[in-house]
Amino acid sequence: MFSNPEFATDPVRERLLKAALDSFLSDDYHKVTTRLIAEKADANISMIRYYFGNKEGLYEEMIRDTMNPLLNVLDGQMLNSVDGVKDFFKLYYETMSKRPEFPKLILKVLALNQGPGRRFIQQLLERGRTRGAKKVEDMKSAGQIAPSLDPDIVRMAFVSLAMMPILLKDVFEEQMGQTMDADFLEKLAAFNGYLFSTGLTPTRAE
Repeated sequence: MFSNPEFATDPVRERLLKAALDSFLSDDYHKVTTRLIAEKADANISMIRYYFGNKEGLYEEMIRDTMNPLLNVLDGQMLNSVDGVKDFFKLYYETMSKRPEFPKLILKVLALNQGPGRRFIQQLLERGRTRGAKKVEDMKSAGQIAPSLDPDIVRMAFVSLAMMPILLKDVFEEQMGQTMDADFLEKLAAFNGYLFSTGLTPTRAE
């Protein structure tokens, strides 16, 4: 409702979204105030009303702002072929690396039902599910992937491979003794893309 494209690169808006993410991660939704968020963002509280309408509007825009780059891919050309899967993994890792706390927030909302975002997140996920299923059917029709594949299984497999490295990033980095930097994540995207696309490829029997 308040996602005006003119605001997309406004630094105050970006600071408010970052402050909101930090605040909602560290405390329950009802304990986080717009005044606190404005103070963290070094912004006037009136700017929350200007950009987002209210606290719930800010909360929803924070989620939409992070997820849209991934959902928009499902309307574009990247996944018109199996080869684009590696690029989708790379985009996911790049997007979440900028806000590694975000997957934790999604799980917190869905598992603990904290905040008003559960319904909104489910709507976004259903949007992704519907678009993803169409991509799968299109690739089936083109003979690029196995005709027996269940779109929901494809989606869950992708989420598993994409989400876990970010969710457990701190643990993995400590175990490996190295940072999961851009170079590491690019290699991981290539490997997971290969695994995933190999699983999608039809066998001779099919």
